Amino acid sequence: MEHTRRIIVLGSTGSIGTATLEVVTHLASLGGPAYRVVGLAAGANASLVARQAVEHGVRHVAVANEEAARALPPGATVFSGPDAATRLVNEVARPGDLVMGAIVGAAGIAPTLAAIERGCHVALANKETLVAAGAVVRAALTRMRVQLLPVDSEHSAVFQCMRAGTPREVQRLVLTASGGPFRTWSAERTRNATLSEALRHPTWQMGRKVTIDSASLMNKALEVIEAHWLFDLPSDRIDAIVHPQSVVHSFVEFVDGSTIAQLSPPSMKLPIQYALTWPDRVAGCSPMIAWDALRSLDFEPVDQDRFPAIGLAKRVIDTGGSAGATFNAANEVAVEAFIQGAIPFGDIATVVTETLDGLASQPVGSLEDVLAADAEARAFAAARVAERRGVTA
Repeated sequence: MEHTRRIIVLGSTGSIGTATLEVVTHLASLGGPAYRVVGLAAGANASLVARQAVEHGVRHVAVANEEAARALPPGATVFSGPDAATRLVNEVARPGDLVMGAIVGAAGIAPTLAAIERGCHVALANKETLVAAGAVVRAALTRMRVQLLPVDSEHSAVFQCMRAGTPREVQRLVLTASGGPFRTWSAERTRNATLSEALRHPTWQMGRKVTIDSASLMNKALEVIEAHWLFDLPSDRIDAIVHPQSVVHSFVEFVDGSTIAQLSPPSMKLPIQYALTWPDRVAGCSPMIAWDALRSLDFEPVDQDRFPAIGLAKRVIDTGGSAGATFNAANEVAVEAFIQGAIPFGDIATVVTETLDGLASQPVGSLEDVLAADAEARAFAAARVAERRGVTA
C-alpha cells in the first residue's frame, strides 16, 4: 500500500460519511500508512462539514445548498450549488485517489462518474449510481482501469466471500435483509404504517430515506440490482433472504456445494475500513461477535406479496436499459411523497410499479441518457402520486 492515500468523502455529513471520517481517525492511530482527507462534500449541513474540515485539515469543501455555503468559515475553497460535488472532484481529485461515494440518491451519480473519469478508485455506498447508471459506470471503470469497492455491508460481504473462489465457480449470491420494522406485521397494518413507525429500524441507524427503503425492502431491491452490476450475474443467480439478527451480511454459494458467508455485528465501520485498506486487513474499530452470547441465527423467505420490491428488482435487471433509472427515480419520488403524507406507505411500491409499467425502457449509453430517463420517471411518478391524492397533475 502506498505511504499516503488521499481520500475525498462525498456525503461527509451523512451516516456513512461521518463513519468514514471516524475510520480514517482510527487508521491514523495505528501508525501505519497515512490516509489524508483532501475534500469533503455535503448537502446543507454547513456547521458539521465545517467542523469536519477543521478536524481533518481539509481545504476544499463542497456544499449543495448555496445559502449554507455562505455560512462556512473563511479559509477553505468552497464549491456551492447542485453540481458542487462534481466540481470538487474535477478540481481536487488526482489519479489514484480514493473517493468515498456516500451521497444519497441520484445526486450521487454525476460526482461518482467524474471521480472514475479522473482515474480515482471509488468506494461506493451510493446504491443509485449502479442502479440507474450501471452500464455507464461499468464502461467507465473498464476504460479508466480503476477499482470499484463496495461499501454496503451486503455487497462488501459478497466481495469478501468471493475471495474464496473465482467468478466462474459462483452458483448464487444471497443478500440478507433484516426484514425491517414490519417483518411480522399484517399486510393491512403494513400498508397504513406511519412515518414514525417506518423510521424505527430494528438493527441499523441510518438516514431517513434509506431507513424507509429498508422498511419497504426497496433498499434490498436496489442492492439486488447493484449486485448484478458489481458481480456480473443475471437475476436468477441473485436472491435475498430475511435474517433478523443482521449478523450474516450475505453469502455466496459455489458450484461444488460450499457456501461462504461473512459475519460481523451490524456496524458500517467494518465494510468502510475494508474498502479503505483493501486488499489488506488491519486492526479494526468495529466490535467483534460475542459468540458465547449468540443464541440463534434465523432465516426466512421474503414475503413477495407484502414486499414486492425484490420481484421488481429482478424485472429491472431482466429489462435492462433505462429501467434501473426509472425504478430508482420513481422510488425516490414515492418515498418523498410518503414522507410528506401524500400517499400511504403501501403505495410506495405501487407508484414504482405503475412507473415501470408506463415507461418503456430505452438504451442507456451516457450520463445524459440516465438523467433524461431519471427526469421522465420523476415526472411520471409525481403524476401518479397526484392522481392518488385526487389532484390533477
